[in-house]
Order: sequence, then structure tokens, then C-alpha cells
Amino acid sequence: MRYVFLALAVWGTIHPMTYFLRWFAENGFDLGGMVEAWHANAATSGLVWDLTIAAVTLTLLVLVETWRSRDWARLIAIPATFGIGVSCGLPLYLYLRLRKG
Repeated sequence: MRYVFLALAVWGTIHPMTYFLRWFAENGFDLGGMVEAWHANAATSGLVWDLTIAAVTLTLLVLVETWRSRDWARLIAIPATFGIGVSCGLPLYLYLRLRKG
């Protein structure tokens, strides 16, 4: 399963990034405009909140389990989650959690 999670982390990085990079190519590096686009309607706002709550939940899980295990490398899942997305951060964390040593 470790390598399945790693593959999902890679996919969760590349696939969403293609859409973000396309948006930046069309609109320039306008983070405010991107956030505004995320809230274009009730459906997209709901999705943004769904992912935000999932990201916060994952962050709390990473922090608690990292503290318990003292495996500090797992903390890389937090910037991956907020810098790339939950689609990268969650499988990356699961991959790190299952590695040996």
C-alpha cells in the first residue's frame, strides 16, 4: 500500500496543478482572483469549505501523530496540504506513516 499512497500523492500533485497553472497562464499570478473564482457560486464555495475542513483535520492528525511517534519527517505533509492540496497531503502523510524506520 505504501507505493499506492506515493503514487496517489504524485497524482494529487500533478493533476490539480495542471488546472492551477492553466488558470495562472490565463489570468496572471493573481491569488485574490483565484480565491474569488473559488467562490463563484454556492457549489464551488461548498467544495472550498469541504477541502478546508479536510485540510485542517488532516493537519491536526499529522501534528498529534507526529508528536506521539517523534517521526518529524511526517510534518512535510502539512505544507504539502496547504501548498498543493489535500489530494497530495493526505496520501503523502499515509505513505510516510507506513514507511519503515
